Amino acid sequence: MIEVSNVTKTYNGSLVVDDVCLQLPAKGITSIIGPNGAGKSTLLSMVSRLLTMDKGAVTIDGLDVTKTPGDVLAKRLSILRQDNAISSRLTVRDLVTFGRYPHSKGRPTREDQQHVDQSITYLGLDGLADRFLDELSGGQRQRAFVAMVLCQDTDYVLLDEPLNNLDMKHSAAMMKLLRKAADELGKTIVLVLHDINFASWYSDHIVAMRDGKVVHQGPPDDLIQSDILRDIYDMDIDVAMIGGKRIGVYYL
Repeated sequence: MIEVSNVTKTYNGSLVVDDVCLQLPAKGITSIIGPNGAGKSTLLSMVSRLLTMDKGAVTIDGLDVTKTPGDVLAKRLSILRQDNAISSRLTVRDLVTFGRYPHSKGRPTREDQQHVDQSITYLGLDGLADRFLDELSGGQRQRAFVAMVLCQDTDYVLLDEPLNNLDMKHSAAMMKLLRKAADELGKTIVLVLHDINFASWYSDHIVAMRDGKVVHQGPPDDLIQSDILRDIYDMDIDVAMIGGKRIGVYYL
């Protein structure tokens, strides 16, 4: 379980994350939704220790993320940030191999290589494994970065807007893959998503933020309601039932 206790972050006098308390269940998919500037990515970065918090605490299965040695934490938790620019000219295989660093310390074993091969196949990148990243489309690069994170083989996987640069087909394929990883590999996956319908369709739990605070949380059926979505996004969103899932219609 990820436990967030009274976490706060301020930038230049502006409160970005405001005294957030959360318990994110182990296993399954939790999606964090909300408008731009709600504090979603900042919260995820503090949970992963990429960003220091002004106050509060975060624990993962009882381990304090600020006090746990980095090599220990890296075997429990992995993260994909929004900005994944890499200046070095790497192949897909090189990049995915980086995911094994907490285990291999830069000297990949045969077992590490098996994890690399499995992750490349899992993301459908076999035909691109020896291509350089700067030769790929934005969507292909995004899949390569997700393969790197999965290759780290942690119980907890944090993904900040993993659908960036993906078209509809590949966005749906990515969410199906993450659902599969949660169900078959027992992963706890926490996503920042902008598309409420992907959150509704694939999540077990949704956390909604606005103005740095958690304003609603619960299963998708509880959150994908017109009155709650209005409170989160300050707009009218009709909700329809499609395939047994609640889908927001916000195009009208």
